[in-house]
Amino acid sequence: MDKLAIVVPCYNEEEVLHIAADALRDVLDDLIRKQKIAQDSFLLFVNDGSKDRTWELIEEEHAAHPAQIRGVKLAGNVGHQFALTAGLLIAKDRSDVAISIDADLQDDVSVIEEMIDKYHAGNDIVYGVRSNRKKDSFFKRFTAQGFYRFMGIMGVKTIYNHADFRLMSKRALEQFSQYGENNLFLRGIVPLIGYQTDCVYYERKERVAGESKYPLKKMLALAFNGITSFSIKPISLITWLGCVIIVGSVLAAVYALISYFTGNVVQGWTSLILSIWFIGGVQLLAIGMVGQYIGKIYVEVKHRPRYNVEKVLE
Repeated sequence: MDKLAIVVPCYNEEEVLHIAADALRDVLDDLIRKQKIAQDSFLLFVNDGSKDRTWELIEEEHAAHPAQIRGVKLAGNVGHQFALTAGLLIAKDRSDVAISIDADLQDDVSVIEEMIDKYHAGNDIVYGVRSNRKKDSFFKRFTAQGFYRFMGIMGVKTIYNHADFRLMSKRALEQFSQYGENNLFLRGIVPLIGYQTDCVYYERKERVAGESKYPLKKMLALAFNGITSFSIKPISLITWLGCVIIVGSVLAAVYALISYFTGNVVQGWTSLILSIWFIGGVQLLAIGMVGQYIGKIYVEVKHRPRYNVEKVLE
């Protein structure tokens, strides 16, 4: 039987950590009892530089259940995507299959068994996909759906309504480890791996405790990072916009000449000022977009470590 590692990135999750540990240990026990995973399967909590007692609670859980609960302490806060990557790469060398899930338990742990079944059926990657967004506010539902559609337009392959709740086999993790980029967007990287995939569907729950670690600002930053890390279409769109503005300028010049020779000249500054502001805004937007791509190149060529593992509880 294959050894399962459930990877749980944590940032200031002291309110939910014990609850998550108990719920996920129950899942492990049930799968072991049904002989679907190996006896030495485990949970791997990754502390992403938490400022509360998260790491102390992970140590307590490890002391109480040393065979089932392990921990990784990162030296500082590096963000959800890096913390999750650290956990997956550590689990790669210690397990045959890994499942990533957030500590807030909004993802339904009951479908983990279905993920394992699909893995045994020959799938290397199994995505956890939300069946609906009825519990989301109109704003969040509208922006999320718009995000996935926009990513598709930009040519980025993603799984609709999928976050970071997924199963990956050992060979999928081996392939994932080859992606050494610093601008991480796992929802875009994992589909690039290929291999046979499938999905399980579930209804997302409310947080059992604590507050969301992904406010609107972080969600927008993640979306922008995903677009600029996987597509150069924004630069292409700016090029086409520049062409449209040039054509518009030529037409405006022709109109101005015709007006001059026909004597139909209306003096004023409003249209002039508006055109200057518009073209100036387009130029700043273009420079800013190009700057974002140059900044990403700057970060990548440094080849700095993505995270620093301070301690591992085996």
